[in-house]
Amino acid sequence: MQKLDVVTEKSFAQLGLSPATLNRLAQIGYKMPSPIQAAFIPVALTGKDCIGQARTGTGKTAAFMLPSLEQLDPSRKRVQMIVLVPTRELSEQVYSESMKFAGNSGFEFGLAVGGRPIHRQIEALRKGVQVVIGTPGRVIDLLKRRELKLDALQIAVLDEADRMLDIGFRPDIEKILKACPEDRQTLLLSATMAPPVEKLAHRYMVSPEMVDLSEDRVVVDTIEQFYVTVDEDRKRSLLLRILAKEKPSQVIVFTRTKRGADALFQMYSKRLKSNRIAAIHGDLPQRQRDKVIRELRSGQLRLLIATDVVGRGIDISGISHIINYDIPEFCDDYVHRVGRTGRMSSSRQGRAITFVTLAQGGELTNIEKRINTVLPEYLVEDFEAFAPRNREARDIKKFG
Repeated sequence: MQKLDVVTEKSFAQLGLSPATLNRLAQIGYKMPSPIQAAFIPVALTGKDCIGQARTGTGKTAAFMLPSLEQLDPSRKRVQMIVLVPTRELSEQVYSESMKFAGNSGFEFGLAVGGRPIHRQIEALRKGVQVVIGTPGRVIDLLKRRELKLDALQIAVLDEADRMLDIGFRPDIEKILKACPEDRQTLLLSATMAPPVEKLAHRYMVSPEMVDLSEDRVVVDTIEQFYVTVDEDRKRSLLLRILAKEKPSQVIVFTRTKRGADALFQMYSKRLKSNRIAAIHGDLPQRQRDKVIRELRSGQLRLLIATDVVGRGIDISGISHIINYDIPEFCDDYVHRVGRTGRMSSSRQGRAITFVTLAQGGELTNIEKRINTVLPEYLVEDFEAFAPRNREARDIKKFG
């Protein structure tokens, strides 16, 4: 696996894209490539297998879609490209962005995700699409029904590969890749290169080149990070105090469990008396999850309580703060959580604050080793000096 140096000071015109693609990019307001686009696009245009290590929100959809569309034939009504994505929300996002990149070039896209009527997806496939974007489970379903045929496939993309493996999609991914022609191009994008991802790449890619824009570096460079020590039974009061002090434009509060997310939501929705608060986790119906994401993206929601399962599917530029109410179980989850912020176009950095109990000092140390940074302590003045009820009432007024 060859690792490439990342060069960011390039225009789209210098990446080898066609005049037609450059015109479309100008029409939709794309001026300069992001680092992952500048590094990944030239490699992908060669037809070589390529791995891009970058977090969600850095422009990687354009990084793999723009060079891929240039290698496909819009006149052939066959599936020539498949993009596997871990969640329905991200699939729909990739689908929407890809439509913009294609413009009026004649390409048709098919969406293959659960939670949507499968008969409509089958109808689209029968009419003829060149690109299928979807989740592994629904793609497997369509393959079993013989409605999705991959014999003409040229390019397979694994987007958010680490997340797909985290949530158990490895068997489905392997079945799909085995159904693809061996002489395809395979593009893999991942926020981290955990051993399962490396193993998958080694098995199904041919001498891939590596573009490394590790999320670890982005997290360190663009996000102010802190820890705060707190007893378990004081977390709720501490969260209110921090919200009152920070006054975030939009904040995601991460919990380890669905039960914990629901409990926080029930308490804060009543205490803060606000309709700008929501919770999201894997047990919510898909329609409700879609509604929450729409409201967060539009700015209607100010505070979202989330679990890791759906946290990776949140790609919204307005998130100013991340609060790890529960310290993440795995170090990679810390990187993914914190990566939800620090994306605003303004000069202000995102902020991330992690709650740590006295018994979790070792877990904090592991996180610091993972990002190669010692986190400073977040100081909350006189926090223990106030009776919880009196202090909470004051903080509720400040945050509201």
